[in-house]
Amino acid sequence: MRGTEMTATTDTGPRTPDRDRDAAAGGPGTTGRGTTDRSGARPTRLRAWQAGLRRGGIELRHLLRNRKELSGYLTNVVVALLLAGFISDDVPGTRIPMAQLTLAGFTAYLLFQIGLISLPQILVTEREEGTLLRLRTTPGGIPAYLIAKSLLIVVMALGTLAVLLGVGAVVVDGPLPHSPAGWLTLLWVTALGLLAVVPLGAAIGAVLPNPREALAMIMLPAMALLITSGAMFPISRMPTVVQNIASVFPLRWMAQGLRAALLPDAARAAEPAGSWQLPTVALVLAAWAVLGFVLAIPLLRRAARRESGSRLTARQSKAQLSGASPA
Repeated sequence: MRGTEMTATTDTGPRTPDRDRDAAAGGPGTTGRGTTDRSGARPTRLRAWQAGLRRGGIELRHLLRNRKELSGYLTNVVVALLLAGFISDDVPGTRIPMAQLTLAGFTAYLLFQIGLISLPQILVTEREEGTLLRLRTTPGGIPAYLIAKSLLIVVMALGTLAVLLGVGAVVVDGPLPHSPAGWLTLLWVTALGLLAVVPLGAAIGAVLPNPREALAMIMLPAMALLITSGAMFPISRMPTVVQNIASVFPLRWMAQGLRAALLPDAARAAEPAGSWQLPTVALVLAAWAVLGFVLAIPLLRRAARRESGSRLTARQSKAQLSGASPA
């Protein structure tokens, strides 16, 4: 019944158009016409950044203390190293070990996985725990939440990158940049790749159902992209139609950009265009970053607005009956 439904707002008064505009603009610090007053907006943004960084630091400490989660991320690194260790062929048309191409591709896939698989699972799990419900009563809650998650994902990605490349270089003669230009390419491709997938992962997490179904819905497309995007073997071996489909998605270009950073120039012979196409890499990843940001914030706000105590209780009761609720 609507009369007994619990809501997360502490404002019991009627909503008016002016108050709705003020709330959408950030609360205090807005003018009567709905425009933001600079003196009020700057402190609000600063508080959101401070709250987000504090929350992100707390979540990082929890992650480092959670051996189960850490072992999950390290398992992916071990799988990549084992695959690279068992591959003894060379990249077609070159004398570069295929193991180096495989590690470069897996580096891209692990970054892709953190943004488009791990992040949506985190968001769906926290929604089921009532986090989005609490954000409705917190001024600047959504921006601070996104800042915290961005910090968490960036540190996870950089840690994964460092462990995979560092251990790979020692154990299986894995690839590392050969010049300052290579290190610079590694930096900007990693940063732009994360910008391409993290907001998109947030948007996906805002609309997916419970965590168990979310994983099932994400993993199959992700594995298909892993196979078709040139992350495990040269994409030039794939049919042209498959290459064209893979070229729409960010993983293909993340993998190609990281190959440009990590592999010798001779490896370009295995690329469909015979070159690294770095301007295209930047353009496609930037386009996905823009799309992700356009989708993520309104979808997260919509998900937060739709949350209520009764909805949360109903979902938790259903999860308990199905045996899927967290302990």
